[in-house]
Amino acid sequence: MRLAIAGMGWVTPLGTGVDSVWERLLQGEEASATTISEQFADRVYNVFRVSESALKGIFHPRLRRASAISRFAAVAGLQALESAGLKLESQNAERIALIFAISNGGVKYTKRFYHEIVGTGAQAASPLLFPETVFNAPASHLAAILGVTGATYTLVGDGAVGLIAITMAEELMANDALDYCLVVGTEEIDWLLCDAYRLWRLLRVTPPIEPFNKQNLGMILSEGAGAIVLARKGFATIERAHAGGYFRRRAEAEKVLKRILCDLAQIEIDFVISSANGTFVDQAESQALQEVIPGALAYTSKPALGESVGAAGLWQIILAAQALQSKELPPVLHVDQSVPLRLPLSRAPIPGARRGIVLSCGLNQQAAGLRMAIQ
Repeated sequence: MRLAIAGMGWVTPLGTGVDSVWERLLQGEEASATTISEQFADRVYNVFRVSESALKGIFHPRLRRASAISRFAAVAGLQALESAGLKLESQNAERIALIFAISNGGVKYTKRFYHEIVGTGAQAASPLLFPETVFNAPASHLAAILGVTGATYTLVGDGAVGLIAITMAEELMANDALDYCLVVGTEEIDWLLCDAYRLWRLLRVTPPIEPFNKQNLGMILSEGAGAIVLARKGFATIERAHAGGYFRRRAEAEKVLKRILCDLAQIEIDFVISSANGTFVDQAESQALQEVIPGALAYTSKPALGESVGAAGLWQIILAAQALQSKELPPVLHVDQSVPLRLPLSRAPIPGARRGIVLSCGLNQQAAGLRMAIQ
């Protein structure tokens, strides 16, 4: 079945609120990097963080001890519901489902929980911290804050998990007992995550992210959340959500992406929101795009916002929805002009744009895509 986007919410290192962040992207702005360190190691990493001011104005007992990942999700989720004009009350709370897309989880509290056990012993295990170590903690917090009594699910994956969540939402919304589905993707960053991605040779030491560079110089991690309210009517339609596939080796990613694009591009496509982030993903997507739909504009926000992993897929969907509504794309930052793709190097009007593809290739062997349209 076809679902539509009725509302959206966005928390990013470049600010909060869909309209505000979109306008800054159109102006060619990018998030400012800050450094992150660890007292037991000498390595320092650059990251794109969400400012504390972005979380002001949200107060709830459940969030008093919650990790940043849950607070990001709460802000984005509430924004999406407000954007959709949806107020949850006792009579409709069970008619909305909640799907959480997550990748690394609440790393900060998990690290703290096990650090105390290793340092002091099992008796130091904190009953206050432990609930924040499980992957479905943010979903639990958000459902309680919103008063959602319908189905609640948490999907764990890589950067493509947000698009997989849309596929699951389609299945849930086939049930007439549901009117809406709130899909949220969220991520928080920590030194430990940076060090892990460095060991996997996916991280670069300092900005900028240089998309589609043949040298694969690496990415900069970021954090935040994206949320969309799906309904049977809305301003932008998800014409098809492609379940995608898995690749065993990085060299196989291009083949999977080509298959996704071939299935989604059987009708005229105006632009593609890419997940290029300075890693092996870039060349895989570049080759697939050149072969399947070379005439479409391609845009990636990763140089401006960073790689948000669990939140990345929802961010891409928000970008596509905004591009369809405003009929323009922001400039792709820090890209070599010799890249053999149609890229907007400055704020680019796309008059008459009706359809766009969101293409997501994760770092852990998962790829997915979807096609969106506007009347």
